[in-house]
Amino acid sequence: MEIDIYDFDKTIVPFDSGSLFAVYCFIHYPWCIICLPIIAVGMLLALLHVISFTQFKRVCFMFYPLIPKEKAVKGFWDRHEKEAHKWFGDSKRYSVVISASPDFLLDEISRRLDFDKLICTRHNPKTGAIIGENCRGEEKVRRLFEEFDRDEIKVIDVYSDSIRHDKAIFSLAQGRCYHIVKGKKNEFVFSEKYQEQEQKK
Repeated sequence: MEIDIYDFDKTIVPFDSGSLFAVYCFIHYPWCIICLPIIAVGMLLALLHVISFTQFKRVCFMFYPLIPKEKAVKGFWDRHEKEAHKWFGDSKRYSVVISASPDFLLDEISRRLDFDKLICTRHNPKTGAIIGENCRGEEKVRRLFEEFDRDEIKVIDVYSDSIRHDKAIFSLAQGRCYHIVKGKKNEFVFSEKYQEQEQKK
């Protein structure tokens, strides 16, 4: 089976959905701000490399039990669904969206935009706490082959906004690699781009 792989945040949509959803919740459910001091400390520790980014994500959605979950997610996408880039879905191949954003947030937009397959970071549906690893970098490839037999799929095109973080999924492309910048698709050759990146170090 031939597939195309898409990142989600700043690729299919022009924003980081997890961060924007948190802002949406703090505005619409202001009592959630009681969680802000702990989240802020977690962010500082992550920036100082005292804790991993995955450990930080274990606390950044701690406000989730305090909100009407389905209503909040639906309201968020009612407002932001129209911002998805129109070119998404142009391909006739099977679409696999792989994202670090939480499943409780992306399940809804997956249905609205008709992803063929969504792979993202798993979270506890009651507490919002991350389950397992953050679906980022090499973990994206591991999760892909957890869902699909390696010999039964052929990755054609790969789309992502991040040259740095998505080298692992770009390396799978047997067709084209597209770096998404402000919603525009910029095609590049994998070997040339990453050789260039190495030379800059």
